[in-house]
Amino acid sequence: MKKIISLFLAATAFACTQEQSIDVTVTNPSAINRSNEITEIPKDAVAKLNGESFIISDNNGTQIPYQITYDNKIIFPVDVNANSSVTYQIKPGTPETPATVACGKFYPERVDDIAWENDRIAFRTYGPALQATGEQAFGYDIWVKCVSQPVVDMRYKTELDPESRAKIAELRKTDKKAAQELANSISYHIDHGNGLDYYKVGPTLGAGTSALLSNDSIVYPYCYKEYEILDNGPLRFTVKLVYNPLKVKDNENIIETRLLSLDAGSQLNKITLSFANLNEPTPLVTGIVLHEPSTDYQADAASGYIAYADPEDPTNGQIFVGAVFPEKLSDAKAVNFSEAEKKQRGADGHVLAYTTYAPGSEYTYYTGAGWSKWGFQNSTEWFNYVKEFAQKVKQPLQVTVK
Repeated sequence: MKKIISLFLAATAFACTQEQSIDVTVTNPSAINRSNEITEIPKDAVAKLNGESFIISDNNGTQIPYQITYDNKIIFPVDVNANSSVTYQIKPGTPETPATVACGKFYPERVDDIAWENDRIAFRTYGPALQATGEQAFGYDIWVKCVSQPVVDMRYKTELDPESRAKIAELRKTDKKAAQELANSISYHIDHGNGLDYYKVGPTLGAGTSALLSNDSIVYPYCYKEYEILDNGPLRFTVKLVYNPLKVKDNENIIETRLLSLDAGSQLNKITLSFANLNEPTPLVTGIVLHEPSTDYQADAASGYIAYADPEDPTNGQIFVGAVFPEKLSDAKAVNFSEAEKKQRGADGHVLAYTTYAPGSEYTYYTGAGWSKWGFQNSTEWFNYVKEFAQKVKQPLQVTVK
């Protein structure tokens, strides 16, 4: 009898263990291999684990890093060949501590910059302290990198180090050459082996910022007014930005909110926009600044993307920029500034993607960049990446949970 009871208890325990195992099947409906792509499931999918810590593993039993996001999603990277499916398993266990890949920070010591990065690329956007100086910087900035680990925080700390800055100021009184050498040694505008900041934004839309149109003129958004970091790694960085009121036609109280996120492994940020107090459908453009003398770009409204290759720097290589649009575009083209505006903005124009924003809606698109020293040898490779990204957006991975 005792033996029967023991067998019953063992079978019950085994059944409970089996019940706690969750299978997540990821299907790739596209003809493109999907490698290291972040997918997500609702946190409720693991409810039957009753709050226990858990691990995610692939079909070889290898642990997969994951993150629980601010909006209660479990995100993790997957590899799925074209027109194939892969099953991942979630079960109780203690996960390994993942390396931080995507992260960001607010930098009040550098005029309220917010800068963020992943293993591929880095970006920044400008805040109220910069706006108070009168400097105009409307668009996203790009910081290129050629290492997978985070480097942005180190760059700021080196560039802004008080002792080094004081030493440079002192040297300038007696030895300008030595002062310049020390300044170069700490500058994030010079590549010290992991990349640098050499992209020029100026008073333009920079690297894929969106803006409303008023009578065919761009209503340039200024620096953000308020921010809230919602996710900060290890696999996704998310920040919410709220802007000062904009004037569009007769309405002076249009409030823009942006939700911006960057996932590990991706060259492009996901941007979701909304405009409060807008009372009629309004034209919206997303722009990439054109820097002379480069005219190497693609603008494909039907396929839903724009892409551009900045002029090549003989020392630092070439920056590539692109944006992808899930929703239908009405047009996509390059638009040159007038001669007066070229002088004002220090650029030749924009590659623009056109759509119409509907009041009360959210508008989502993707924008980002690449570098010739970190994965893209030329503009052809970059344009292919952006074109494939657009195809992937139109054919997202399909996820089922059992």
